[in-house]
Amino acid sequence: MRPLGTSRSGAVRRPSAASAPPPTRRRDKPAWYAPTALATDALGVFVPVLAAFTATGEPRPLAAAATAATAWAGVRAAHHRYALRTLGETRGLLSSLHDWLILLGLLAALRVLTGESSSLLTAVGALAPAPFLTALAAALTHRHLTRSRRRAQALCRVLVVGEPGPVDAVTAQLAARTDHAYVVIGTVPVGGGHLTCGAPETGRLTADEPTLTLALSEVLPEGPDGSTVLDAARRLEADLILVAPGSLLTGDRLRRLSWAVHDAGLGFVIASGLSEVAPGRVRVQATAGLSLLHVVPPLRRGPQPFLKAALDRTGAALGLLLLAPLLAAVALAVRLDSSGPALYRQTRVGLRGEPFTMWKFRTMVTDAERLRPALETANDHCGGPLFKMRRDPRVTRVGRWLRRSSLDELPQLLNVLSGRMSLVGPRPPLPDEVERYGSAALRRLSVKPGLTGPWQVGGRSELSWDESLALDLSYADNWSLTGDLDVLARTFRAVVDGRGAY
Repeated sequence: MRPLGTSRSGAVRRPSAASAPPPTRRRDKPAWYAPTALATDALGVFVPVLAAFTATGEPRPLAAAATAATAWAGVRAAHHRYALRTLGETRGLLSSLHDWLILLGLLAALRVLTGESSSLLTAVGALAPAPFLTALAAALTHRHLTRSRRRAQALCRVLVVGEPGPVDAVTAQLAARTDHAYVVIGTVPVGGGHLTCGAPETGRLTADEPTLTLALSEVLPEGPDGSTVLDAARRLEADLILVAPGSLLTGDRLRRLSWAVHDAGLGFVIASGLSEVAPGRVRVQATAGLSLLHVVPPLRRGPQPFLKAALDRTGAALGLLLLAPLLAAVALAVRLDSSGPALYRQTRVGLRGEPFTMWKFRTMVTDAERLRPALETANDHCGGPLFKMRRDPRVTRVGRWLRRSSLDELPQLLNVLSGRMSLVGPRPPLPDEVERYGSAALRRLSVKPGLTGPWQVGGRSELSWDESLALDLSYADNWSLTGDLDVLARTFRAVVDGRGAY
């Protein structure tokens, strides 16, 4: 487990409850996020439509441009894309494409109703840049917000309430990542026991539920629990109360605490205990006065998996065809650089534990496996079954370049074409790695391994085993076709960047 307050690469991260005093810098997101997004959307449609309609001689170019820009901004606003709570939280490509398809449908309906007679090809071509300009602005905003949070800005100050065990777990998980707004500034444990997360204790609730015996006119609205929590929140200037419920904090006691927090004007959030479950798989339902969380099972059957398989094989076939000259050039470079075959085959474990032969361009000397036992003590990938060395002496000169550019993985398109791998999925493990898997790690094998995946775009070899496993388990349970498209789009940047490839 990575120490609190460090990033995936081991660098010190933004202040957390376990490593630094509460932040005192600006908490809100910059005010320019919303007007910038709105201006980008409006101009990203208005200017191309006006230019295209004017250049082709279409009637009423100004009116068409204004109508399209207004419709685009309206569609985006209807989906709350300009709300401060959502701006900068995602890269925005999939949401902009979704909104763009709705825009096309809306403008098509207006075209029929008004009898507009412009060229359909010109209209669609003029609208084509809109989702990409919007996604570019969203990506830049997301990058700015991420950097701001690393500087302890645009954060939500959180007070965690609960039994020591759950409080430690929640605090550790929040401190382990910087892709969210929550920073723990204090805790209010319930009952006995000691905290190990390092977060400051700013109060403590009794193990037994307090009994209200005061006269009606004397009863405090918040009660004893609420008074303790709100006093801590006021002293720390908390924005949000996050409750990790347990056997000592449930039912009426939890409800009364929520009343006190809400009456004080603070946010109130309950940690469900679930982790790495996509929001789209969670449904809230009220039954018999209970708030129930329904977790939708992972996608394993239906049209999306069928479409994924079809896209995998089609994409692999097109890739092999278009990249044939590059593949031939790389194979020649490998042969000229060192003795041995251009391709390297290795047994890997695939879907449901089935072994298969995986193909790669050879990046090491031919007796690399014989030399590995002597290098085990130099393994840079501690804490798991993986073996990685930042400066592996077995890697050839061309092999080092191939690994940094990920070109050594291209022959796996043959595995994708044969159906043993997918374009996107967890990395295919070695049999000896699988032998050391625990029950949780075996969950990785519930989906096909991929040519690229969350490991490729999340940091590659710089990730610890626990981080790699968390990414793969999240992918296995939350897979979706749109998520695969997002990973494919991010893969290009990861390959160009080369970070973590060795």
